[in-house]
Amino acid sequence: MRKFFTSLFAFFISWFAGGLVALGLAIATDAQEEYILVFMASALVTIVVAIVFFVAQFFSNAPAIIDWLALCTIVLFVLVGLGLIGWTFSQPVDKRQWGSDLPIVAGLVLPNLATVLVHWLFVRWRVGRGLMNAQVNA
Repeated sequence: MRKFFTSLFAFFISWFAGGLVALGLAIATDAQEEYILVFMASALVTIVVAIVFFVAQFFSNAPAIIDWLALCTIVLFVLVGLGLIGWTFSQPVDKRQWGSDLPIVAGLVLPNLATVLVHWLFVRWRVGRGLMNAQVNA
């Protein structure tokens, strides 16, 4: 039951953190309806990350697996961000729209990075506390 509540609280905290970053970016860049995609992606990433970290808690070496998953997802989003920036630069010069392309790239990457980091910090903290309690009681 502890693992379920850990994942549930981490889900809400990380969704809130990712939403705050997305909202801050939307306000800073004067975004319009294109940021609907950013908020939908943020919600989808939060759901997927919550499921993955929930399953990782059931392994015997959960802290190591949780750290590895966090590293992999951070690297994934950094690569996605670099790929999207590279795609923006690959467009012909007369068709580049810097004002609309780069804010949406930042909106697709930064809130998701915040979501993963907050989720990882909370789950790792709770799993670490559970291991200390199990060792003390043993």
